[in-house]
Amino acid sequence: MIPRRFLIILATFSLSVLLYVDRACISTAKEPIIAALSQTDPQWLDHAWAEKRWGWIMAAFAFGYALFQTPSGAFADRLGARRTLAAVVTLWSIFTGLTAAAWNLASLMVIRFLFGGGEAGAFPGMARVVYSWIPVKERGLVKGINFSGSRLGAAVTMPILPWMITTLGWKQSFLLLMVIGFCWSLAWWFWFRDEPADHPGIPPEELAFILGNRQQAGGNDQPAKPLSLGTLFGSGNLWLVMGQYFCSNFTFFFCLTWLYPYVKKTYALTAVNAGFYAMAPLLAGAVGNIFSGWLVDHLYKTGRVALSRRVPAMIGFALAALGMVMSVGQESALGAILWLSLAVFGADMTLSPSWSLCIDIGGKNAGAVSGTMNMAGNLGAAFVGLIFPYLLIAYGPKGFFYVGAALNVLALGLWTLARSDRKIEEPA
Repeated sequence: MIPRRFLIILATFSLSVLLYVDRACISTAKEPIIAALSQTDPQWLDHAWAEKRWGWIMAAFAFGYALFQTPSGAFADRLGARRTLAAVVTLWSIFTGLTAAAWNLASLMVIRFLFGGGEAGAFPGMARVVYSWIPVKERGLVKGINFSGSRLGAAVTMPILPWMITTLGWKQSFLLLMVIGFCWSLAWWFWFRDEPADHPGIPPEELAFILGNRQQAGGNDQPAKPLSLGTLFGSGNLWLVMGQYFCSNFTFFFCLTWLYPYVKKTYALTAVNAGFYAMAPLLAGAVGNIFSGWLVDHLYKTGRVALSRRVPAMIGFALAALGMVMSVGQESALGAILWLSLAVFGADMTLSPSWSLCIDIGGKNAGAVSGTMNMAGNLGAAFVGLIFPYLLIAYGPKGFFYVGAALNVLALGLWTLARSDRKIEEPA
């Protein structure tokens, strides 16, 4: 019989895939959406104006996503991942469908902002699932698998969505994705339970194994006092984690939003060919997540708990910085994509240790702690959405990629100070 926790991992993996299919589809739909908006607002025909305003549309999602991270994480801690994930998938699916109803810049920005707010509870909710269901020594690989799903979801979006948009139309494509989200939400609500002991049919041996190993040695399974904002933001350790995650998202979010239109225009590619090129760094990110998750667990099992978080992240940021610098000035799309694939492989190596560390220091408040880190990361994502078109017009690609490389070097330094044993707890 397949262990129940493995089925839980499969379910959260599928959620991660869906999360990024819905998130990345806006990038591949850029041209038909701009064409539709230009019919009611002729300013969209001005290329420079359109590029900068599209940056604000990309950033609107990230701001909404960032703003609701901490409250969504606290919601998951308080009400459980069953309610949280069913609610957030339903909510973001509604706004996925409503994207098809946008009629101008303002309406699209509002919808994308609310779409981001709807998605905000997904990964904090999954962190709460991991805390309740997954033994400590398995968490690194599980987080790697979950995040690899997000990269695979975004990767398949790049070539498939242009075809789907051409076949069905961009509005119908968004409506189809809405229906798929509703189906996932219903299945999760009827099948999942917040606590392993409440899940029907779980073998007693597996239940005992989970309950006996989901805390670090010396920990306990008693309820924790919810964290106040003062305690959260008063933790220097959490600020270090937030800073490095800002840098990690800066590198990745470019691939999610601007890479497809960038390679398509820069190297004069067809829509489908651009999709396949844009797919490669995201696949590299999926591999980076799984490799890093394995490395986290391997180091943890050898007793090197602090290094199990620090080493994979530091290696990842070094590779990300190298890839960003070397991608500048490549004469072919293949050369640029190969170096960007290395950069995203490295950036995504930082995810499993980041979220594992949040679970370490957050415990029962893992949702709130990981949500706060993810909030900072998505402020970095919003920064990418805004700054890329401005830097591209003013300085060419090198301005953006050098900034990204510098941030990766900064993040590497922050990891030398972060501590997985410095838990965040309310004062007694």
